[in-house]
Amino acid sequence: MQNSRRKFIQNASLVLAGASLKPSVLWSKNDSIEKVKNLIGIQLYSVRADMKKDPLSTLTALAKMGYEHVEHANYIDRKFYGYNAKDFKKVLDSLGLHMPSGHTVMDVEHFNKSTNDFTDEWKYTIDDAATLGQTYVISPSIDEKIRNSYDAFKFQMEVFNKCGVLCKKHGMTFGYHNHNFEFTEKVNGEIIYDLILKNTDPNLVVQQLDFGNMYGAGARGKDWINKYPGRFPSLHVKDEIKVEKGEMGDGYESTILGDGVVDPKAVSLLAKKIGGAHHFIVEQESYQNRTPLESAKIDLNRIKSWGI
Repeated sequence: MQNSRRKFIQNASLVLAGASLKPSVLWSKNDSIEKVKNLIGIQLYSVRADMKKDPLSTLTALAKMGYEHVEHANYIDRKFYGYNAKDFKKVLDSLGLHMPSGHTVMDVEHFNKSTNDFTDEWKYTIDDAATLGQTYVISPSIDEKIRNSYDAFKFQMEVFNKCGVLCKKHGMTFGYHNHNFEFTEKVNGEIIYDLILKNTDPNLVVQQLDFGNMYGAGARGKDWINKYPGRFPSLHVKDEIKVEKGEMGDGYESTILGDGVVDPKAVSLLAKKIGGAHHFIVEQESYQNRTPLESAKIDLNRIKSWGI
């Protein structure tokens, strides 16, 4: 696709170049444990053009539809969609919205080997996520140069675990979100996603399983949930249809939940049953002649009917 969410976030990271990135988390510290479970939200990349044009009106529309939780994919110069953390929290609060999680790429440059510590830029990311009352700080990519070296990859997994420790100090948890390369590429002869799951401490690093992203790579959400039960507290709930090129060049693009080939209801319910899932984030990046907001409303009605 012209602008995959991974490229979108990576480009935002480049703009940052010396500013902080952002993560996100799961629930407001004032919420009950019951509310943390079986949470339904939307990834704001689903309505990225609307958010770019008018974030307040877009968030208002989502709240009126019945969404209570949103996940961001825009954190640049310590701002979320143009707002600093405190002001964005005020906006969300005024609409009855919570920010349970968000995406910011944690790059190699965010950890200083000489000091064995994270950069100030990444620490600001964690601080701003905490200000928003979040719980999950999610990185949605791994640099290609790391994926070409087993030693570099192993070290990056160590950094993931270290970030888990850092996040816990703020009452949050670090997480990783997959795209498709994790299922097509290997490091030292092993599928990347296997290596991620084997080399990250589940008490420090959660997995946000995007079972739509993996579909065009030939991977299936049910298989991975069965292989690693309990490892997927967060999901990107997505359906896919066959097209010529697709969002990641693998011949598939996202569509209304239930209109594609993925069977997102079955995967979500299995993840709820044995995968540890309680955090269900709707994402749709292509719209098949509907508007993004129209799609978001249909998706919400569909997922609510599943009994999650």
